[in-house]
Amino acid sequence: MSDEELARRIGDVQVFARVVPEQKLRLVNALKANREIVAMTGDGVNDAPALKAAHIGIAMGGRGTDVAREAASLVLLDDDFSSIVAAVSLGRRIFDNIKKAVAFILAVHVPIAGLSLLPVFFSDWPLLLLPVHIVFLELIIDPSCSLIFEAEQAEANVMQRPPRKPDERLFSARTIVLALLQGLSVLAVCIGVFLLARADHTTEASRALMFTTLVVAFLVIILVNRSWTRSLVAMLRVPNAAFRWVVAGTALLLAIVLFVPGAQRLFHFAPLHVNDLVLSLAAGLTCVLWFEVLKWYERQASPHVAPRSAKEQS
Repeated sequence: MSDEELARRIGDVQVFARVVPEQKLRLVNALKANREIVAMTGDGVNDAPALKAAHIGIAMGGRGTDVAREAASLVLLDDDFSSIVAAVSLGRRIFDNIKKAVAFILAVHVPIAGLSLLPVFFSDWPLLLLPVHIVFLELIIDPSCSLIFEAEQAEANVMQRPPRKPDERLFSARTIVLALLQGLSVLAVCIGVFLLARADHTTEASRALMFTTLVVAFLVIILVNRSWTRSLVAMLRVPNAAFRWVVAGTALLLAIVLFVPGAQRLFHFAPLHVNDLVLSLAAGLTCVLWFEVLKWYERQASPHVAPRSAKEQS
């Protein structure tokens, strides 16, 4: 067969037997010509050319030859094919969690930048965010990226997806747009809370209300971005110890800066009433709920992304 005919007919064949090294290489190249993502496993010298040509070559670490291990991208130390499945799942989980963490970073810095810059354009507005406020917010952002998203479990559909395209970017236009929309939603809600409070509150009280809304919104953004398929309610049942610690620490620090007089003066806040706190909590909780609606719609459109039970995932 010519290479063109082999590439055309290879999809109709399940098993190739008694192949020599150059034929293995032709098979790999024929699959690649059809834009398939090709993994090649092998342990001998005759497998080396195909191992090198495949998108990922996988050599046996125990019984594999030195040539096969050098040609491969991945070496199975236990020579167990099920380890390949575990490696694919882990790799997809890491890829997803990096995207979620970066989307979170982009989303939360939109309101920070917006609230910092607005007084520049409106001379009658006071400073909405001071340096001490930004330091406080960074104490939430940093552990969220390094602990919460890193420890997040794999998505329910992680092994039902087709392989990514080789030229697919880590941060697609969709990821960036969704992150920006989340950030702009929080920015709009915070501005609305500040303007509403400014009508009958002092500048310090209005700033405290707006800041409380912003902190609550950050925690909600963390929660909704922990999964881009599961619902917010479902994610509350998925264990993530780092998330609990971040929420508890944030709540404690926020209570200190809102109710301890010395901390209030440091943050340029004024005491708040219960009704004020309820307004801030409600605004912070609802500002990105549109993302939950989007996830629900995508779950209806793609039933295979529905969450599975822990037993099914194992």
